[in-house]
Amino acid sequence: MKRRAVFGAAALGLLAAPARAATTLPPVLTQPAAPTPLATRSALLAAARAGQRLVLAGERGLVVYSDDGGRRWRQAEVPAQISLTALAFNDANTGWACGHFGSLLQTVDGGQRWRLVMDGRQLAELELAAAVDDEALREAARRRLAQGPDKPLLDLALSPDGSLYAVGAYGLAFVRQGEVWQSLHTRLPNRKRLHLYAVRSEGPRVFIAGEQGLLLRSLDGGAHFEALASPYKGSFFGLLLTRDGTLLAYGLRGNVWRSADHGDSWTAVDNPVPVSLSAGLQRRDGSLLLLAQNGDLLLSRDDGRSFTRRAALPPLPSASVVEADAGHIVLAGLRGLQRQPLGST
Repeated sequence: MKRRAVFGAAALGLLAAPARAATTLPPVLTQPAAPTPLATRSALLAAARAGQRLVLAGERGLVVYSDDGGRRWRQAEVPAQISLTALAFNDANTGWACGHFGSLLQTVDGGQRWRLVMDGRQLAELELAAAVDDEALREAARRRLAQGPDKPLLDLALSPDGSLYAVGAYGLAFVRQGEVWQSLHTRLPNRKRLHLYAVRSEGPRVFIAGEQGLLLRSLDGGAHFEALASPYKGSFFGLLLTRDGTLLAYGLRGNVWRSADHGDSWTAVDNPVPVSLSAGLQRRDGSLLLLAQNGDLLLSRDDGRSFTRRAALPPLPSASVVEADAGHIVLAGLRGLQRQPLGST
């Protein structure tokens, strides 16, 4: 497993946890995150916007938020001490976080307070319910139940219709439509249960990327998935869908691939930074940013056809990036957060 490899245990250290009976929830799922004055200097792995608010999340259930473009921060109330790996917001109020132990949390006040909605034990039950006609998948789901909620979710995506997609280690894949949760693992051409690192959605199209060059696509809102011909056999750690419909897949050793036809064909994008890429975003002015794990930034003004490098000085282990305002970004990483000027493009 290579996603955010520089972060080691901070991001994925629980993947190799031994099997155990799922009799009770681990204490980290029932104990609230501890308040700390060092929250902004702690390991942070995810960043997102909730309207005008910035929200960052990371280890031990830490969530911080800012209402002034990242100058001042407050710590949120979180009911669990798990590492959080991704954030997604429907609007300024309603949002989601996912992380270790198969955790899914929801907020309805812009990230100030969170509640635990799902854990790995419940996800395994969803997998068991979905595998009605496949005894091999049913047996795998039974093993997950016996092992307990020890596998992380790694990414989230929200569709315009409000559907929430969540993917993670060992082929974990789920969707929430309305108030109903379903496992997607029986719909994915991923029998090897490869790790799924990224998911993005746009209308009825849903894209998933993972290890060993895995690229999956649904054209009907997640009802069916197909495997795409992959241009690369290394791991893809992230996906970026632009407002023009361009899809970028990026990951190991700085590889960036661009598709203008929803994944039917791919073109390699030159990247002068041979460092794994961990995050990407489209700014409000339309420009694109990709974040390397050493803190370098790649900036594109032509919808991902080419990128220029902005070197990190000094190098900063980085996991996620969010736009603070027209001239600033906020980076999240193992050493906490940094607000940096970027300038208008």
